[in-house]
Amino acid sequence: MYRQEQIKPYDKEGEKGKQVEQMFDQIAHSYDKLNHRLSWDIDKTWRKKAIKQLMPFKPQSMLDIATGTGDFAILAAKMLCPTRLIGADISEGMMEIGRQKVKQLGLDCIISFEKEDCTNLSYDDETFDAVTAAFGIRNFADLDLGLKEMNRVLKKGGHLSIVELTTPVSFPMKQLFKIYSHTILPIYGRIISKDTNAYSYLTATIEAFPQGEAMTEILKKAGFCETSFKRLTFGICTMYFATK
Repeated sequence: MYRQEQIKPYDKEGEKGKQVEQMFDQIAHSYDKLNHRLSWDIDKTWRKKAIKQLMPFKPQSMLDIATGTGDFAILAAKMLCPTRLIGADISEGMMEIGRQKVKQLGLDCIISFEKEDCTNLSYDDETFDAVTAAFGIRNFADLDLGLKEMNRVLKKGGHLSIVELTTPVSFPMKQLFKIYSHTILPIYGRIISKDTNAYSYLTATIEAFPQGEAMTEILKKAGFCETSFKRLTFGICTMYFATK
């Protein structure tokens, strides 16, 4: 078991998946605003870079895991022009906001949202040309199982693109980020979201989550090959790419 799998938003004894669902349902109304403000809008650039990794392969059928309010799915639909893109998430509250955004943009003919347990997906083997995940796999109750499921539904030769929050490894950004993530981030997050636990949970899981070389080895264990990573913005975020 990885350290972040033991971290839960609320009750230490409760099931992590249920607590994560509850947390995101509660903060859905403020999630987009907080995401952009707390990252100074740099999160938009991170998503763009992660999607650009897929551009040479022109995927037509895509699955966006832990899609949340659909920001990554919407950007992928605009940049990659797939024929079908499914956004899968455990939180109906988050996806409902995503559905509204997609309808307003006229992308509902391409993007659909489906409630899924990311460690037990309902899709057939080798269904998608590409699978993506932005800022979500940290919340898996079982990381190995979730990644194996992503590998299972990906077509042979298909590609995985992940972008995830990480901790910087070099001075002085490592120290500055620690101060920011333990003070401004949880306090501001608490004020805007009205959830006293969500953004402390966020910081704890970022610090516990495997990153860099460790994460590429975990991807290989899940069945992926040609794994690589690139740190962005001094290591605050890391982008991963892999092939099945």
